Amino acid sequence: MGLFTKKSPIKKLEAKYDALIAEAFQLSKTNRMASDQKTAEANEVLKKIEDLSKG
Repeated sequence: MGLFTKKSPIKKLEAKYDALIAEAFQLSKTNRMASDQKTAEANEVLKKIEDLSKG
């Protein structure tokens, strides 16, 4: 991979999903409601990934 190659939209969404899941895990230790919100956001991103993978 070159230095200036762009990530595919799926790769960007996967990175965002991973970040949201990690943040939700950290929040689960202190704030369950915020953790649930981050998990819901991550699930929406996962749905977008699945839609892009199919199409």
